[in-house]
This record gives sequence, C-alpha cells and structure tokens, in this order.
Amino acid sequence: MAEQDDADRLTPVLRPVRAGNGFEEALEQILQLLRLGLVPGGERLPAERELAERMGISRVTLREVLKVLTEQGLVESRRGRYGGTFVLRRPDAPGEDELRRRGADVDVEDTLRFREVLETGAAGLCAAHRLTGEDAARLRTALVSTHDAPLAEYRRRDTLLHLTLAELSGSATLAAQYAAVRATLNDLLDCIPLLVRNLEHSQHQHTALVDAVLDGDADAAREVMREHCEGTAALLRGFLA
Repeated sequence: MAEQDDADRLTPVLRPVRAGNGFEEALEQILQLLRLGLVPGGERLPAERELAERMGISRVTLREVLKVLTEQGLVESRRGRYGGTFVLRRPDAPGEDELRRRGADVDVEDTLRFREVLETGAAGLCAAHRLTGEDAARLRTALVSTHDAPLAEYRRRDTLLHLTLAELSGSATLAAQYAAVRATLNDLLDCIPLLVRNLEHSQHQHTALVDAVLDGDADAAREVMREHCEGTAALLRGFLA
C-alpha cells in the first residue's frame, strides 16, 4: 500500500524523458520532486531501479544526476540495510526578505495567471470526464490527506492534491506544465507563514472543488478553482507589497 501511495504522489512529475536530453530532463524532474516537497526532508527517494525505469534512463545516468544533487547539498547517500538516497531537510521558512528576492527573479503575475489557467482547465476537464472508481478514490484520498495534515505537512499535501487533479485531467502535457509552475509557486509560498484562517478557507474550497468534480459539474469546478487561485494570488501579493 505504501509503495502504491509513493507511486501515486510521484506520477505527475516522473515520466519518460526524451532521447538526447536524458541527464538534463531527469535532473529537472527530480529537482521538481524536491521543490514540490513530494519527498520531504529526511525521507528516502525511490530506489535507483524504480527511478531509472520510470524516467527511461540508465542507472549510470541516474547516478550522475544524484551526484549533482549531492554536491548541491540537496540529498545524501547512506549505506547499509536501510540505506539509499535521502532528501536533506530544508531550513525553516526564510521570510519576507527572501520572498522579495525570489519574487524579483520570476515574473510573479505571469506565474499566477498561468497557474490559474492550468488549474481551472484541469478542474473542468476532470469534472467533464466524470471521475469514477480508482480515479475518484485517489482524488478523495488526496483531499482527506489535507484535512488530516499537521501544519508542517500541509503544504506538501496541498501540493499533492492539486497535482493529482492535474494528472487526472487526462492531459500529460497539462500535468507536466502544472508541476513546473507549482514548483515555482512553492518557492515563493515557502517564504511566508502558514496562516490558520487562510488554511481553513482553503480547506472549504478544496472540499467544494472535489465535490463539484465528482458531481460532474464542470462550471462549478472551474469557478471554485478560480476563486481558490485568486486567494493564493492575493496572499502572495500582500506579502510582496
């Protein structure tokens, strides 16, 4: 069951790379896993064999990628029975000064607009597809996980819910693009505190969103997602002002 959970949370990011750019694309994908927090600090990355198979690269290429990540202080290799490649813990939230510095390196408004387009599109597609069976169960499980999340885990589980929705849209391109834009967004969100009242509001929106999707109400799903994206955008703008 744990292996299946790991596979589900990594599926939106890990995918076969294109010939000719195996190293670069594999590095990009694993960096996304780390930036999205899908493998939290202190946890082990999937086994080399699984990572290599899912990205369609050789284990030699994968080890070159892991070597770069180790040199950058993002992961470490541990030997022994319970060894493997472990993600190093990130420092505490860096604060508003760092938020402004990071915000200066990206086009924040463009990122927020693109995020909204992708998210509302994914919500509409999922509702139109009438998710049933395993897909519906995956979405419900991702939602419940956010409700049960301790504060320190919330952002990772929130990210996973949104990634799951993007993947279930049926468009691999949309899911890949969303993973990339969400990683950029998380770099900014990690600089601001988690506000309990904001999280409570987000949770109400998440529930309404999943209900609309599973009811097959595409218009309602898109509207709830639009409002949800606008809330995040307003929060970021407030801290950046």
